[in-house]
Amino acid sequence: MAVSQAASFIHRCSSLEGYLKLYQMHRDQLLQIKEIQGQDQYGLAVYMTWKLSYDQLGSSARILLQLCSMLHHEEIIEDIFERASLSTEQLDDSNLQIQVTKLLIHFGKQDSTWNSLVFQQVIGEIRSYSLLEFDSKNQSYTMHPLVQHWCISALGPDRYNMQKWLLSIIALSITWQFKSEDHKYRRRVLQHITSCKGSVQLEEIGLLVAQNIALVYTEQGQWKEAEELEVLVMEKKKHLLGEEHPHTLTSMANLAATYRNQGKWKEAEALEVLVMEKRKHLLGEEHPDTLSSMTNLAATYRNQGKWKEAEALEVLVMEKSKHLLGEEHPDTLSSMANLAAIYRDQGKWKEAEALEVLVMEKRKHLLGEEHPHTLKSMANLAATYWNQGKWKEAEALEVLVMEKRRHLLGEEHPGTLSSMANLAAIYKDQGKWKEAEALEMLVMEKRKHLLGEEHPHTLTSMANLAATYRNQGKWKEAEALEVLVMEKRQHSLGEEHPIRKKVKYIHTIQNLEHM
Repeated sequence: MAVSQAASFIHRCSSLEGYLKLYQMHRDQLLQIKEIQGQDQYGLAVYMTWKLSYDQLGSSARILLQLCSMLHHEEIIEDIFERASLSTEQLDDSNLQIQVTKLLIHFGKQDSTWNSLVFQQVIGEIRSYSLLEFDSKNQSYTMHPLVQHWCISALGPDRYNMQKWLLSIIALSITWQFKSEDHKYRRRVLQHITSCKGSVQLEEIGLLVAQNIALVYTEQGQWKEAEELEVLVMEKKKHLLGEEHPHTLTSMANLAATYRNQGKWKEAEALEVLVMEKRKHLLGEEHPDTLSSMTNLAATYRNQGKWKEAEALEVLVMEKSKHLLGEEHPDTLSSMANLAAIYRDQGKWKEAEALEVLVMEKRKHLLGEEHPHTLKSMANLAATYWNQGKWKEAEALEVLVMEKRRHLLGEEHPGTLSSMANLAAIYKDQGKWKEAEALEMLVMEKRKHLLGEEHPHTLTSMANLAATYRNQGKWKEAEALEVLVMEKRQHSLGEEHPIRKKVKYIHTIQNLEHM
């Protein structure tokens, strides 16, 4: 119908180019125009036809359609509403919690359970008017962008409240559980968060919503968005609980980790030293939270090339973890992996390999081969093999890690990009220039898009590609990239940073873990 109407209007009033300009400027008005009766079997404007369908819906179906219009138009899933309904969390705004609960009751929430039949009946009613379609491949629903735009415009001033309610529903659906299905779910709702966050003001976002949405951004490597929310969380917790409360210190540690992931070493170090000292004073040196803060600070030291300080802290953490928790505890295995990474950075390959083999085998046994921590330990061991010239062993492990991360996390996840860059480095050392160049080009472009051109990881990927160009005799391409990298690193890191002092470009694998 929309196609028919557009063709009729183009015929009567303008060229295709003119119509497109009018459409961009006056979409709502165009789609409300009633075309001349008799030109086509459709006598009603597109918007009017959708309104007639909308008016036939029951109240629950209308509300669900409105909420869905705030989501991304693809991969709309029942899981969002079910998880939110089953959540035991409470929003800090009691009035908002009441409103959200009322909404969820329309779609299937029944006390502390979920009735999927109710949801299917409501969404089936919407589908009967072709306002939503079922995507059997992804087991989800889709809304045509024009239908979506009409629904949003029809909301008028209610749009802002609807966005706020929906963002709260999504936040309630997010848990701090870290099984494979939890990671997959959080990745799946990212596009919906982006769509519905819209014009919701930062200062109006509650504590629970902010920290749960920040987790999604962090896992998908969207550091700037995560930082904005984590600063909000930290300030709210300082105000509500005080600066020394354990939850406040955790929020400071999370923000420090986000600073570290953006290469903001000084900001990260300042927060981490503060957290570590407060935890030592409040909890004692052997408390797991204190050990975690020591590990985080060691990571920041390592990223600044302060190897001795990093090693001293991590040895202390590992020994205390073994004593307090046992050798197979996840925190102990993380401390062993971190110490192995510090050994590797100092060229202590044998010490690193021995620890990494032990960590990998224990994680396979305890967590399974596809768990993110297991994959990280395999990538760490591959790096150590690579640094010792064990190319075949390194390549076999890294190919496995890359493929599993692609499947579990997606191609744009920082962990996937890291494994692609690592594999490219292994190809390069075996003289497989074309394979290396293809991977490095992909990594560089994706990091530019996701992290920005001056991020340390982006600069590393540019340096890696420059080295591959140089090894193939592509001098001009290599020089252009190398000059750019040198200038940006001098600006962001300073002349004395260890990375600036290196003559040879070496890919640095991001593998230091945090409890």
